[in-house]
Parts: sequence; C-alpha cells; structure tokens
Amino acid sequence: MENTKIDRRVRKTKALLLKGLTQLMEEKDVNHISVRELTDLVDLNRGTFYLHYRDIFDMVNQVEDELFQQFDELFHENASGDDSTTTLTVLTNVFTFLANNEKTVRAFMGPHGDLTFINRLKELVKTRVRHSWEDRGMAPDKFEYFFAYTAAGCIGLMEAWLRGGFQESAEEIASLADVLLLNGIHPLLK
Repeated sequence: MENTKIDRRVRKTKALLLKGLTQLMEEKDVNHISVRELTDLVDLNRGTFYLHYRDIFDMVNQVEDELFQQFDELFHENASGDDSTTTLTVLTNVFTFLANNEKTVRAFMGPHGDLTFINRLKELVKTRVRHSWEDRGMAPDKFEYFFAYTAAGCIGLMEAWLRGGFQESAEEIASLADVLLLNGIHPLLK
C-alpha cells in the first residue's frame, strides 16, 4: 500500500514537472530553461526536482526515453507478421499516439523543441520500416531513398498538423498520409 502512495506521488510530481517544462519550451529553447525557473513555475522545491533528475537535459532525455519506449511498443503491437496490418492502421496508431501526447509533442517538435527528438523518431521508425521492407522482399539498395522521401513527408505532415493545432483528427491525418505515401499527390489534385 505504501509503494502505491509513493508511486502515485512520484507520478504526480513528474507530471507536474513535465507540464511546466512543456510550458517553458513553448516560450524558449530547452538550453535556456533553468531548474529554478521550472520549479518556481510549478511551485516545487528544487530538491524535489533533483530527486528525479540530474538537470533539465536529464529530464528531457528521460521524457524522450519514456515516449520512445511507448512509441516502440506501439510499433511492436502492429508488427503482427502478416499483411493484415495495413499502412493506414499503423499511421492511425502513430497519429493517435501523437495526439494523445499533444502537449509534449508540441513542445519537443515545436520551434523551441529538441532536434534530437525528431532524429530519434526518424531512427526508430527507420528501423521498424526496414524490417517490414526486407520482410516483403523489396530492393534493399532502394531503402535509403524510400525512407528519406517518406520520412521527410511524414515529419512535415506532423509539423504542419502541430502548427495547425491538431485540428484534424488523428484518423483524418493518417488517411491523408496513407494516400500521399501510397499514391502521391495525384488523387488530391482532383
């Protein structure tokens, strides 16, 4: 019973710190955010911050690690090994994940965000897509071109969706991404 209370308090403290961090990242680059500024904003003692993180960069890394673990699990769930998992299903799950983590994604992918976040996102997706590419017998020498093209498009779509305030549903954006990836822009020109 005592562990549950501690875990709950730790989760609440970390959530409060994350809320403050994302708020500050909307205003300034992460390397200009101090522990004092963050803890003052969320009305916590700096000592409480240091119970969980070494510094702001450690916090950013831990938040990213947790997000990427969840994101990787999402891809793992979709790797059923058969063709029943469509591109649209995977894209819908990815965009739903982003929408469910909107404030964090907005902070990390926004103008004051962490470029490392986008690069890590691309590398994670690249690893997963490469496995699918190879499993389907596609030409291995063309993978880098395929991935560079699709990653740039999907990241751009995510950024535009973010700038637009996530107005469209995850399903709508996933459907648009699916059409663009599989058919190019031709169907949208009609």
